[in-house]
Amino acid sequence: MNKIGFFFGTETGTTRLVAKKMHKKLGDEICDKPINVNRITPAEMLKYDALILGTPSYGIAEIPGNGISGCFEPNWGEFLAQMPENPDFSGKRIAFFGLGAQERYADRFCSSLYPLVMLFKGWGAEIVGDTATDGYTFEQSAAVVDGRFLGLIIDQRTQGMFTDKRIDAWLARVVPLLTEKLTAEA
Repeated sequence: MNKIGFFFGTETGTTRLVAKKMHKKLGDEICDKPINVNRITPAEMLKYDALILGTPSYGIAEIPGNGISGCFEPNWGEFLAQMPENPDFSGKRIAFFGLGAQERYADRFCSSLYPLVMLFKGWGAEIVGDTATDGYTFEQSAAVVDGRFLGLIIDQRTQGMFTDKRIDAWLARVVPLLTEKLTAEA
C-alpha cells in the first residue's frame, strides 16, 4: 500500500478520538482513515508496509480484549485471535501509541502497550516512535523499556492540555520514518 495504515482498539472512545486527531494532522494523502480493529480482518492490516497502531490500557500489562482485561467491547484481543499462526510482519514498520491515566493507574500506566508491541516485534515488524518519559508522573509502566516509552503515550484524563503538542512532536519524528518505508516499497 502507498499509504500508512491506521488501526486502533478502544473501549470508551478516547483512543478513537486521538486517532482521528492524528489522522487530521496527517491527511488523507499519506494515511488511510483510522479504523477500529473490531471492524477489520488481519488481511486488511497485513496489506500495509507502514502502520500506526493505537491501544487503550486495561489490566496489568494485558492486551485489551472483551473479558480478557475488563473490556466490554471487542478490542485487540479479539482481533489478534483471528491472526493466522505466525503472521509475517517482516519488512513492515510500525509506530505505536497508547492511552492511559497516570494518576489513577500509576502502578501500571499504559502497560497494555508493552505486550502489543512485543507481539508485533516477535512477528518481525520494525518498531519506531519511542518517546521520553519526561513530563509524566507514574510509579511503574511496562511500556517503559530502556528508560523510554515504546511509543507515544497520551493521558487525556489528566494531561489533555499536552495532547496536541505531544502528537505534533511524535508525528514529526515518525512520519518521515513511515513514509520512507512507503517510498522504499513503491
